[in-house]
Amino acid sequence: MSGESERAGGDDEKRGGDTEEREAEIEWGEGDPRVLFVMNLVLSTVFAAVVVYGLSYLDLAAFSVVNVASAALVLTAVTYLVTN
Repeated sequence: MSGESERAGGDDEKRGGDTEEREAEIEWGEGDPRVLFVMNLVLSTVFAAVVVYGLSYLDLAAFSVVNVASAALVLTAVTYLVTN
């Protein structure tokens, strides 16, 4: 029984060190570029859809796939340039 608790304590100490390293990586890590690109694309598309919908509500632009895709492409490019 005491052998198990000693092993568990040793594992906890090991995990504690790993946890600190992981926290440092999370704090300073940039992340996987593929995931960041997909997130940028999805969020830009959603934002572009909202903007184009608002413009169509005001009769300033038509709400179409082409307009949303164009706005999303521009937003994605601008976001990429600003963050890099």
